[in-house]
This record gives sequence, C-alpha cells and structure tokens, in this order.
Amino acid sequence: MGQTAGLPKWARDLVESYESNAASQFIVSGNVNDRMVVSASSGKRIGSLTDFLLDVLLPRFGVVLSYDLGNGIRVEKGGETLAKWPNFMESQKTWKEPRPAVETLTRFFRYCGNLASLGRESIQVACIVNSADLLAPTAGSAASHDLGAVALLLRDWANDSLLAGHALATFLVTENLADLHPMIVNNPRAFHVRIALPSPADLAEAFTILGPSCPTAFEKYAGNPDGVAQQLAGTTLGAVESMLKTKQHRKEPIVSDDLVRLKKQLVEKDCSRLIEFIESTRTLDDLYGMEAAKAWLRQDVALWRSNDVAALPKGYLICGPVGTGKTFLVECLAGEAGVPIVKMKNFRDKWVGSSEGNLEKIFRLLRALGRCYVFVDEADQALGRRESGTGDSGLSGRIYSMIAEEMGDSTSRGRVVWILASSRPDLIEVDLKRPGRIDVKIPLFPTVTAREGFELIRMLCRKRGLEIDDSRFSQLEASIPSLLTPGAAETLAMKIYRSTRTEAREPFDALARHLAAYQSPVPKDVMRFQIQLAVNETSDADFVPPFFRAAATDPSWPDNSRA
Repeated sequence: MGQTAGLPKWARDLVESYESNAASQFIVSGNVNDRMVVSASSGKRIGSLTDFLLDVLLPRFGVVLSYDLGNGIRVEKGGETLAKWPNFMESQKTWKEPRPAVETLTRFFRYCGNLASLGRESIQVACIVNSADLLAPTAGSAASHDLGAVALLLRDWANDSLLAGHALATFLVTENLADLHPMIVNNPRAFHVRIALPSPADLAEAFTILGPSCPTAFEKYAGNPDGVAQQLAGTTLGAVESMLKTKQHRKEPIVSDDLVRLKKQLVEKDCSRLIEFIESTRTLDDLYGMEAAKAWLRQDVALWRSNDVAALPKGYLICGPVGTGKTFLVECLAGEAGVPIVKMKNFRDKWVGSSEGNLEKIFRLLRALGRCYVFVDEADQALGRRESGTGDSGLSGRIYSMIAEEMGDSTSRGRVVWILASSRPDLIEVDLKRPGRIDVKIPLFPTVTAREGFELIRMLCRKRGLEIDDSRFSQLEASIPSLLTPGAAETLAMKIYRSTRTEAREPFDALARHLAAYQSPVPKDVMRFQIQLAVNETSDADFVPPFFRAAATDPSWPDNSRA
C-alpha cells in the first residue's frame, strides 16, 4: 500500500496489517463521513475518506471498486482491466441490488484469485463498501435469509483462503460498529480501524490548505492556525470547512468572540443534539454553604490548570435529595473551571443498534475535546444496568458495558472527568461508582436549622432585588420549615417576588404569608431515605454536616426534631 510516513495513526496501523499479511479486510468506523487532508503526489487537498483511500493508500492497486446501496457497484480505477473479465458484460445487470451485487463482486474476486493461483496474472484489487451498515445491518427484527447471505459473503472476503490469499483488500466503512452485522464485526480475520475526530494538529494542517481560498474569513488567524485549531478541537473538519466558506461568502472574518459560539454550534449539530454544552457565568461562590466540598473542588480545578493530574479524580458523584441543587452545583463548577461541560442528553433510540451508535458518536467527541467534564443527570436512569430487563432486548446491559469501559479508560485521567448526578445513587451499578471511575462522592443536603433556612431564603430574595432585614428572623423562626432544599427555597423566593409585584406587599409580609401556607414538595419519608443514601455514599465524612451524620442513623428522625 505504500509508505506510512506522515500518515495518521489509523492509516499506519492499516498499512502495517495489510503489508504483514495479518489481514486483508478492514472495518473502518468512527469519523468516516468527515473531510480529511489528502496528501497525494499532486499536493495536499481536502477530500473524503474514499479520496484518501484512493489517492494515499491504493495508488498501486490495478482495480479499485466501490459499492453502496445508492450507486451500486462503481469502478473507481482499472476499468480496462475489469473489462477483460469474461463475465463483465453479463455482470453489469447485477450491479445495483445488494445480494446480487455482492455475489458479482465475490465472483470477480474469485476470478482474480484463480488467475493468481494458476500463475497467469496477479491483479491487485481493492473494494470499498460505503455505509456497510445499510448493506449488512445488525439483524434485529429485520433478519432475513438475504441479510444472512450478504453478511456471510462479506465475511468470506476475509476468510476464504482463495480470496485472502491473493492481492485483495476490502474496506467496510460504517460510522458505528454497533450498526454493522455482528457476524462481520466479530470476525477475527477482519482488522478494525477507528477514525477519530480531527486533532488540533489535523485542524491546523487543514487551515493552511483552506486559508488561501478563504482569505477574508481567515485573515485574523492566517499567521496562527494552531491557535484557532486548539479552540475548535472537537469539531469535524467538514463543519469547519463549511463555516469558513460561509464566512468567506459573507465577507466576514472569524474573530475570537465567534470561536466559542461556533464550536458549540458545530459540535452540537454534528452530534445530532445528543449532547449540549453547559455555559455558566456562576462560580462556586454562588453555592450556599458546602464549604468542605467547595474547597475540594477548587483544589481539583487548580490541579487541572497546573497539569498536575495524578491526584485528579476520574469522576464525581453528586447525590442528595430532590431539590438540593445538584445541577446548580455543576453549573457553578463549569463557570469556576472554565472547562467545557458536556451534558449527555437522551441518546436512547427505539431502533436496534441506534442507542449504541449514538454512544459511539458521543465518545468520539469526548476523546477529541481535549479536556472536558461529562455531566450525566439522573444517572440512575441513564447509565443502564448490568442485568438487562426482559423487555429491552439486552439494550440496558450493552449501554452499561459501553459506558463502564469508557469511564474506566485509564488514559483519560486528566482529560475527561465524569460527573454523575442522582437522588437515587443506590440504583447506579456499584461498578460504575467504584474508585477508578468515580473517585469523589459529594452529598448535598437541605438546611439543618431555622437560621440556615432563613439565610437561604434571604439570599435568593436578594438576587431578585428584595431585602429582608436580619432582625426579623425571630418573628419567623417558628414558621421556617425544617429540611428546606434550595429548590423549595427558590420557589418561595419566586412567590415572594410575585407578591411584591402583584399585591404590593412588603417582602417580609410576603414571606410571612407564604411560610404560613408552605407545604414541603417532598414527603418526609422520601426526604429521610434520600438523605440516608447521600450520607452512605459520601467519599469524605467532612462533606456531611455533623447533624446528618447522627440523624441519619436515628430511626425516629426527623419526627423527633425540628431541624
């Protein structure tokens, strides 16, 4: 296939496997639909994966064919050689439909293999099957004899001694391995190649190629492609190319203020709304109380900024009763750290293999971003279970396995920090919470005393421009609810503000009125249970206020205390 100098790692691995006769079939997955730098004898340009294979890896092959469901069989190179095949004219009737087309390709490969075994002629043949997952998808409910036959033939391209014994190289291209038939994916004779999202170095090289054709768009960064490449890490090259051309058409230069917004838009679009970036102007100073946890988090942020990642946790578990501000803490951490926080949205899909494919796409992004937090809200529901239920065809177990493997990747320490949030941490699999995946578990609690509840309400009212005098505390102490969560206090503050605007009440009078009518949004037994879970989960006793350390083990609490 040629020299490997200057090739990306996935291409070097592929060439080595072919040249050593270790494999002749390559399952290429990952960022396969993106644009990439194609370095050929004529120079460098931006092209597709097929362009890269043809111009960089396969220039010495005599015949190169391609197939996809839309175009059927196409001759990319070597049409004159193919025309010498005795069945060439007749075979053209079967170049479109999946099974006949794969059978035709197989017959041609066998013809070339027979020529080589007879010592008559050796033809180097390559075949690129684009969107192979549409040709041989995961069986699921769509299993059929034709699907099985196609999968067997594709597998034979790697297993049949006649086919594998001559100069044949086949490429099965799919974005997600989970979408491809397991008979092909699990074939030990096939070599798996995963194309990652472009690195900052890849993007910088692409900018030097695209820059001359987009001079206005790129004028502010023409001398510093590395700088803009670092800021756009995690985007696809195709999205960046489209953005540059759009800016050039509008005669608008890219400016520094654009980059964060552009990256967010490009990444979220490429990930089909599977993720979102959390943007926050808050910091840990906006959190009420929690001094021990805030001190720990600030230390971790400082370690990350100084690249001292040996003591940095792989992940955090934020747990506590409903309404205690788990998502708010994550927003504050996002603003404090100045590092992207990627929130995983609903990646589950009803189609067989789609959920796993969505996860593969998310993981590719995380590996490319460089440094980021990954936030999984309601983690007890989102992360799956080791033992799948009877009604999900094993989906929950497969999701659990994929996430557990990704979270446990030892090479990601210092690059990706996972943040799981849940009011039911007992429902998260123990293996997902163990050290090496989740190292720090931070519990959140409601207020303990009436004074704490009063100060929390005052702080939230102050953010709305309302002042409640501290001296009025004694008049309200008896009516301030016990175990007040930030969520419940936020609702009270909103009602107080509403009363001052619609009823012209003074803030204190409005507070007194709404405290008299207050009902806890969380039943007492649920609150107690979730507090006990949070106490039991914590990784450091200093994170738990002394009251809750004792109270959570008291069977009569909270009925015996106003706390």
